Amino acid sequence: MITQLENLTLAKYGLSLHTTTPQLGLAISNFAGNTRFQIWDLGRDLSSYVHQYLLEFIKPQTWQDLAFVAVAKGPGGFTGTRIGLVLARTLGQQLDIPVLGVSTLAAVAWSYGSKHQEGKAIAVEMPAQRGQVFGAIYQVASQNSGLINLLPDTVLTPEAWQETLANWETDYQLVTAKSGLAATVTSILQLAHFDWQLGQRPHWSETLPYYGQHPVV
Repeated sequence: MITQLENLTLAKYGLSLHTTTPQLGLAISNFAGNTRFQIWDLGRDLSSYVHQYLLEFIKPQTWQDLAFVAVAKGPGGFTGTRIGLVLARTLGQQLDIPVLGVSTLAAVAWSYGSKHQEGKAIAVEMPAQRGQVFGAIYQVASQNSGLINLLPDTVLTPEAWQETLANWETDYQLVTAKSGLAATVTSILQLAHFDWQLGQRPHWSETLPYYGQHPVV
């Protein structure tokens, strides 16, 4: 029998933000059939309009409907990533709800792997500054229940990344993350929900960005 308290929990929504590129991606879902998302190409205006778009997007839900906030924590552009993390942490603090950070690379892996590669390794690469590469390797868990991190997000020279792949002992699919990454905001939300179902309730202050590199040399 479902208690009234459990009913309230089940009726709650998750909200996700993706700002690691000049695009803004927002998604919201109650994971019971009511899901929507939207993407805006804002460029340098991202910081100026993110709050306005968020206020309009969340309707007809309210802030009190949220059980958690998920955010793309990087890697990605320094300024955009910081904007998303600050906004997500502020929401978590003001609403007293958990904030779950999700790797940009993991979201790409899930976006691809959940449709095509259950049980197979997915290597994700993304251009980094100064000629380097962000790389990670994931595997879709059984029954599409999330991702297993086989090689944590890291920044390498192209040569070191190629050597890593050449020495990888299992079959893998290589996916390059270049543009349109805000579209994976739904993957950010889904991966965060898997963690939520596992009982993870990180305090907003625990969610930190992953830049991988210093913004300046």
